[in-house]
Amino acid sequence: MDITTKQIKDLRDSTGVSIMQCRNALEEALGDMEKAKAVLQKVSRKSAEKKAGRDLGGGIVVSYIHNNGTVGVLLELLCETDFVAKNDEFKALGRDIAMHIAAMNPENKDELLVQEFIKDNALSIKNLLEQATQKFGERTDIGQFTRFSIK
Repeated sequence: MDITTKQIKDLRDSTGVSIMQCRNALEEALGDMEKAKAVLQKVSRKSAEKKAGRDLGGGIVVSYIHNNGTVGVLLELLCETDFVAKNDEFKALGRDIAMHIAAMNPENKDELLVQEFIKDNALSIKNLLEQATQKFGERTDIGQFTRFSIK
């Protein structure tokens, strides 16, 4: 089956992984976009497992304050190097996870990791971190987080 550049671009835009990985996933899925996403999720999981023992020497602290000012989150999102920590996509990931914490109020990291991501309920937070590990080429993990609420 011929895979078009538009299919590859659409998959890359929705997942953020490399062009070659998108092409390979689409070929394996015979052009089916949803199956290709499932293939990439498996690849992300394997990539994250390989990098599980690496040290997390970099990262960022992200703050999120809900627009009504009654809920806020401080989150430590960790990675291996400062190079990745300075990446705008990494910062956006931190903001998305902090917003998720504000909305879903997990009690601890274990609970957070199994929750469905509020922006895409097909993914758990753990899946989101696995995708980030694949995308950035570095282990990515949640450090500490605190949620504040005036209610």
